[in-house]
Amino acid sequence: MVDILALHAERAPDAPALIDGERRLTWREFVDKRNRLASALRTLGVAKGEHVIVYLQNGLEAVLGPAAARAIGAIPVPMNHRLVADEVAYILDHSDARAVVVGDAFLGTAERVRPGARKVRSWILVGRERRPWAAHIDELLATGDPAPPAEDPMQALGGSIIYTGGTTGRPKGALRGSVDPAVIRGFVEAFGLAEPHVHLVAGPLYHSAPGGFAQFAHFFGGAVVLMQKFDPEDALRTIERHRCTSTFMAPTLVKRIVDLPERVRARYDVSSMRVLVVAAAPCPMRVKEQALAYFGPVLWEFYGSTELSINTILRPEDVLRKPGSCGRAAPGVELAILDDEGRPVAPGTAGELYVRRFAGMFDGYYKDSASTREVQRGEWVTVGDVAWMDDEGFVFICDRKRDMIISGGVNIYPAEIEDVLHRHPAIDDVAVFGVPDADWGERVHAAVQPRPGQALTAEEVVAFARSRMADYKTPREVSFHVEFPRDHAGKLLKRVLRDPYWADRPSKV
Repeated sequence: MVDILALHAERAPDAPALIDGERRLTWREFVDKRNRLASALRTLGVAKGEHVIVYLQNGLEAVLGPAAARAIGAIPVPMNHRLVADEVAYILDHSDARAVVVGDAFLGTAERVRPGARKVRSWILVGRERRPWAAHIDELLATGDPAPPAEDPMQALGGSIIYTGGTTGRPKGALRGSVDPAVIRGFVEAFGLAEPHVHLVAGPLYHSAPGGFAQFAHFFGGAVVLMQKFDPEDALRTIERHRCTSTFMAPTLVKRIVDLPERVRARYDVSSMRVLVVAAAPCPMRVKEQALAYFGPVLWEFYGSTELSINTILRPEDVLRKPGSCGRAAPGVELAILDDEGRPVAPGTAGELYVRRFAGMFDGYYKDSASTREVQRGEWVTVGDVAWMDDEGFVFICDRKRDMIISGGVNIYPAEIEDVLHRHPAIDDVAVFGVPDADWGERVHAAVQPRPGQALTAEEVVAFARSRMADYKTPREVSFHVEFPRDHAGKLLKRVLRDPYWADRPSKV
């Protein structure tokens, strides 16, 4: 086992490792800063196996922080910076984080939650602001030891806790202690990225895929170019300027690029792009066709999740040949489509998609063994997607067994929203589900049953939700019902409410 990042710094010290606008780090500088920050974390009392919250916008420090934590065997916990204070406070407590690296943009939220964050021993600021209760990353980098950490940095390669929305009302932390380097190599080689390349990070690093593909690039000594915030024309400008060769984008981001006027797209030379990976939500065929026409035969797709990592890969030559498919099993991954009794179904028959446990997927939900057991069937694991497989082994996702909504590539769990709306004094019952959206794939719809005699408007429902949770979870539309459909036992039949919105569509996601 070797320190992969240090090896790149030794072999190509002056090659670019990180680029963030006009800020950049060579491999020598990147590893030096990683070592210094790792040393400082240890001095602050962060021990092997403990957790470090990274609450930053995309930037150099958003890559340095996790790398430093992993170098001492600690596990980074990227914080979704669209969450409101109550949600941030819950994750700080539930994750048992010992240190928090926080940027200026989120300092106000940090100050609100800090008094209740009793498990956090150290706060580290990034940016211009200073506070007496926190260290500053500039000081830590100036005083930290540049010597390689004593721990083997490879032991926590890929380690993280990424919080997904909660199916039972609270976010769940998908814990991945580490990833076998052989698994990473297999994925990278399957996507044709097994050589130094220039990778564009277009999405927020708190999501598993943008952060994961950035690690893939660094695994083979490539440069990572960071966009602080996505803008479609700026993405093309950045690709041309840095001759980017690969990127990962959710379908919504690709759609925003292909929807630019042709005269705008024609201004930029994107011929350097070899691999454009799309995933995180179903991608409309129209978007795929236009992306292929603009970028060339470089469009790849995969099916995966925060929990299960990458499970299928669709190669460019199959995108048009297999419309609607997310590909065949990725290297080292074994898939099964099972009925409700756990029996394999025939090709062409829909069932729940399972993945045999392998070294690349999560270890389980942190401090939630019950939820971990719910997604397991022996050595097989599922996130509740319904799919079918053709005779060639290509997988087609057609529905979602559980209620999760995917909007713009972001997972949204209705139970969280329903839990909030149930607190409204005028709401008797509520059902939240996803409905089709041309731009985002799905949007959040709240079906509301008001209490008898209570007057309620859609604007009031939306405002109530927005004041208590992240904006992307807030319902975009509200319908009112005198009575909800229920079965003979009184259970709400959410599918009866949801299905009319998806009528006449081949896929229900």
